[in-house]
Amino acid sequence: MTVHHLNQLLLVCSLVLLVAVAAVRISSRSGLPSLLVYLGIGVLMGQDGIGGIHFNNAELTQVIGYAALVVILAEGGLGTKWKEIRPVLPSASTLALAGVAVSVGVTAAGAHYLIGLEWRQALIVGAVVSSTDAAAVFSVLRKIPLPARVTGTLEAESGFNDAPVVILVVAFSAAGPVEHWYVLLGEIALELAIGAAIGLAVGWLGAWGLRHVALPASGLYPIAVTAISVTAYAAGALAHGSGFLAVYLASMTLGNARLPHWPATRGFAEGLGWIAQIGMFVLLGLLVTPHELGDDVWPALVIGLVLTMVARPLSVVLSLAPFRVPWQEQTLMSWAGLRGAVPIILATIPMVNGVDASRRIFNIVFVLVVVYTLVQGPTLPWLARTLRLGEEGTETADLGIESAPLERLRGHLLSVSVPEGSRMHGVEVNELRLPAGAAVTLVVREGKSFVPLPTTVLQHGDELLVVATDPVRDAAERRLRAVAAGGKLAGWLGMDGPGTQR
Repeated sequence: MTVHHLNQLLLVCSLVLLVAVAAVRISSRSGLPSLLVYLGIGVLMGQDGIGGIHFNNAELTQVIGYAALVVILAEGGLGTKWKEIRPVLPSASTLALAGVAVSVGVTAAGAHYLIGLEWRQALIVGAVVSSTDAAAVFSVLRKIPLPARVTGTLEAESGFNDAPVVILVVAFSAAGPVEHWYVLLGEIALELAIGAAIGLAVGWLGAWGLRHVALPASGLYPIAVTAISVTAYAAGALAHGSGFLAVYLASMTLGNARLPHWPATRGFAEGLGWIAQIGMFVLLGLLVTPHELGDDVWPALVIGLVLTMVARPLSVVLSLAPFRVPWQEQTLMSWAGLRGAVPIILATIPMVNGVDASRRIFNIVFVLVVVYTLVQGPTLPWLARTLRLGEEGTETADLGIESAPLERLRGHLLSVSVPEGSRMHGVEVNELRLPAGAAVTLVVREGKSFVPLPTTVLQHGDELLVVATDPVRDAAERRLRAVAAGGKLAGWLGMDGPGTQR
């Protein structure tokens, strides 16, 4: 590649990114996942589109797709709140494991008996489309005010179920015959256990290190967090475990560790996540050949109908039966099993392995994902309102706290935002009752800063600067969050906030 070719490549890539960024505005109004817009950009650039680019490298697409998925899972894990998924962890894990098994079996049976695919091909299709897509779920659900139990279950499921599905697709696509089912289950359990152990260990060690080592620049923290997350994936994969589960758990551990300069880290991760999504979908759009899809539209619609109307609801009902989840929530979870880039990426595995009719499998999966995402994504808010699950707008806004370590002073500078809905509004500074060694040193209100008095009343929109010594830093942050959730009386009656036992 010459410098001239580099200049052309940079021009094309920058224009694609700008168009993709503009597409987010359109998708946010329509409710359509922006991921499909990125896919359309790739198709337009492909050999049947206006770009005329010929691209058929399935192996390169798979490699880049895996890398993008690592970044997307890392971003999703960093944004997952442990307090939301902890109560639903058993149900989400069951849905991600037993639910996947039910979905694979039912979908494969439909593909075999209704479409006529051979059993090996049918099992590959069933496994490929049984993974809910993390990027699609994160991008759609976080815009809908759903109960925390529903959101937590679906987000955790999308983060967990990639691992077993990848193992199944690789096993079904292998050159030799599939081993006995109990051997396959044992391999899945072992890989998941290794991935979970490595992910939690890397995440905990990374969080401990970042909390105890003051880096010289705030911009280094996002880089360090990203590197730790990718390390978890690589270590898990090299140890013959599930790298995808490892990166998700490591990122979730980091995301709940209240690290220094967290808003900057979160913004950096979101930016990387968007780039990964855009690049992945554009590349998948380039790989598909639209004029070859005609014969596979009908099979894709039939398999998608079996998946959406039978396999997914059955997997939800059977998996959640022991947990007594209300039928309204089960209905929404059944419809919210969004597919996206992950199934299309997984469909490249049989292509790389030379499985018979692998191109047809890829085309079927591509059409299925596009059609059913077009149907499910925009209708989710309507279904949530119909089931009266989208009306919970009374939750207390989370308090934004950013921590900057003061290495020489052995302390921390906490930047605290008081959002709308926070019960810190109307509380006097002395009523915060911060521990000894912590104090509010400055208040910024409507663009003006002043040193507060003990009787200064805090208001929505205030920015507080709180200096805390190292030993009381965590206690000060816990107290601030308690007042934000429970008001000035938080702690007096053994409660730190509404319904939260201290």
